[in-house]
Amino acid sequence: MASPWQILWALGLMAIAIGLSAWQRLGLTWDLTLATGRTILQLVVVGYVLAIVFELKNPVVVLAMLGVMSLVATIVARNRISRTIPAITPIVASSMLTGMLLTLVYTLLFVIQPRTWYDPQFLIPLGGIVLGNAMNAAAIAGERLVSTLTSSQLEIETHLSLGATPQQAVARYRRDAIKAGLIPTVNTMMVVGLVTLPGIMTGQLLSGVPPLVATSYQMVIMFMLAFATLVTTLLLTWGICRQFFNAADQLILW
Repeated sequence: MASPWQILWALGLMAIAIGLSAWQRLGLTWDLTLATGRTILQLVVVGYVLAIVFELKNPVVVLAMLGVMSLVATIVARNRISRTIPAITPIVASSMLTGMLLTLVYTLLFVIQPRTWYDPQFLIPLGGIVLGNAMNAAAIAGERLVSTLTSSQLEIETHLSLGATPQQAVARYRRDAIKAGLIPTVNTMMVVGLVTLPGIMTGQLLSGVPPLVATSYQMVIMFMLAFATLVTTLLLTWGICRQFFNAADQLILW
């Protein structure tokens, strides 16, 4: 555990960064200061909350924690995609929740096999990691799909006039959006351990976990993220595409 003095010395890095920003007149001084303050406040609060949750080990409390995290992730992803599309919030929420739940159920049931399924030691960290990556993938894929569909009205209507179904008319755009959402995860998997050490693995190594144990956990996490982001983007893009067509299979622009 880092001592207060160690944290203060680490905070010196941000002080230097803020000073450099002010010196070069980058206009980032306030943003960096605010980000530093929020980081400290949010992590301290989360630390105390997690300490209580870990002490209680109550399934209702654990699920409530995951629910709050899911709500925040849904709002962030929705705001990046669009606020005008009907039912976008339930589409984003259901996509991410499905991806997270399927991933957690499989991992807890077949891989980790804890004594209790609601053990916060596993459920909250893994749920948070999956949600964070699913949120980013959903935001990237959703934003890409909405912007492409909006700017490709002529092409889509041409396909429809030639007899294509709505699914066929937007299949290429949906496929490209899914690929865009998965690029960060795939790129990370390609270079993991070679160019960078992921945060989870780094944290375990710093806490004294044997390297082979840390790498085995990291492999599990990377596989979880790949599966969760794929499921999330598949469901999200399917839901968004449905909102762009009416009952008569006519294109609607939002």
